[in-house]
Amino acid sequence: MSEKKQGVETLLAQAGHAVDPETGGVSVPIQPATTYARDSDYELISDFGYSRNGNPTYAVAEELAAKLDGGADAMVFASGMAAVVAFFETVNAGEHVVAPRVMYHGAQDWLRRIADKRGIGLTLFDATDPNALAAAVLKDNTRVIWIESPVNPTWDVIDIAAAAETAHDAGAVLAVDSTVATPLTTRALDFGADIVFHSATKYYNGHSDVVAGMLVTRALDARWEEIAEVRKLMGGVLGPFEAWLLQRGMRTMALRFERACDSALKIARHFESHPALEAVLYPGLESHPGHAVAKKQMRNGYSGMLSLMVKGGEEKARRVACSTNVFVPATSLGGVESLIEHRFAVEGPHSAVPKNLLRLSVGIENSDDLIADLEQALATMDA
Repeated sequence: MSEKKQGVETLLAQAGHAVDPETGGVSVPIQPATTYARDSDYELISDFGYSRNGNPTYAVAEELAAKLDGGADAMVFASGMAAVVAFFETVNAGEHVVAPRVMYHGAQDWLRRIADKRGIGLTLFDATDPNALAAAVLKDNTRVIWIESPVNPTWDVIDIAAAAETAHDAGAVLAVDSTVATPLTTRALDFGADIVFHSATKYYNGHSDVVAGMLVTRALDARWEEIAEVRKLMGGVLGPFEAWLLQRGMRTMALRFERACDSALKIARHFESHPALEAVLYPGLESHPGHAVAKKQMRNGYSGMLSLMVKGGEEKARRVACSTNVFVPATSLGGVESLIEHRFAVEGPHSAVPKNLLRLSVGIENSDDLIADLEQALATMDA
């Protein structure tokens, strides 16, 4: 009889059954070694030779991440941007990349840089137009389609299965930034994606004390081998202690994410018709234009991220962001503490984000406290 498949909560809580084989300890040990000894035949004693190539502490998080996304393998990196850079190092000069016009600004800044410096073609499409992605693809030259779903920070929803079909028809690969969705709500590989990216700084770690990135692959192919080579040569690996903190954070991710999703939906519904707001952007709302697609490809919640469009423009939005007492005015997302951010202010000259948009990362605090905090902050607009 086959073993019953365990729930993702069990998998995470036990870190993939990562019990220390030496001591039986239920907390995974940290292996700080940079190099590993060889035996009398000058063969490596284990699978590890040098920590820039791999480390037992990285391996715990990587094996767990691959299982979460249903992938063939995963790699952790020193930051989300280190993972982004390693992936796009597989794109050659003269080839073409398609990405959303609104997306994580750091990744887009890197795409603009390699387009300018290395002769890589780049087309940015409007994620609110369901036909724009296919129209941006160059049949003979597009090699990568990079998407987010939902799109940060407007939370437009891109149909991953349709994007995968478009990519594969053009001979391209589809890479999905699933930082906001996480595999707890969307397993992008199940919808046809080839590569999944996570800024593991966010929900994976969840405590605002580790910077890390992660890639998960559908197949152990030549592109994946090249990414591994780039990571080794670039040296963009985590320190062992950071890798340990990462996998420790992953053990509570299901609980944290469920709480964040529940509270975000409650907040979105409370403020949906608020007189001080132009709109609430959250794919879990039935009024959201992408709700039907979100419902199809997101399960167990719609993430802990939402945005508020403040009436009165940029100045009033900034005032609200500086008037909260529970929400912390800071950049990032996915931590246990709730954050509020005036996104346009931090994105730089290429930002396409509305100037009156406030991005909220909902943490695990009492949701009524969060609602009351936003209410009092919005009331300051008329003070």
